[in-house]
Amino acid sequence: MANPWAGEVAIWLDGQRHTGKLTLGALAELEANLGADSLIALAERFEERRFSARDVLAVLVAGLRGGGWQGSAEDLRRADLAGGPVGAARAAAELLARAFALPEE
Repeated sequence: MANPWAGEVAIWLDGQRHTGKLTLGALAELEANLGADSLIALAERFEERRFSARDVLAVLVAGLRGGGWQGSAEDLRRADLAGGPVGAARAAAELLARAFALPEE
């Protein structure tokens, strides 16, 4: 089970459950791959529903790698993601939200 307090999100690829997590290294990779001005700007794009398929793919790849997955963006492009494009966008948004959420006191 994914631990939301640790920033984890369950992502199902080809019927197998994987844990995604945007670690600091994964966030740095994401920023570099998207050429984003800031990760906050990327998070805002998701909040405002102005994200692209490229954004979703990049967030998922970074999150999956942060969770220990050894695949590539090409592997993810060929994979069957549970929930299709909507499920992928939802998982990417959850990864971003959990990466920047402060624990409740």
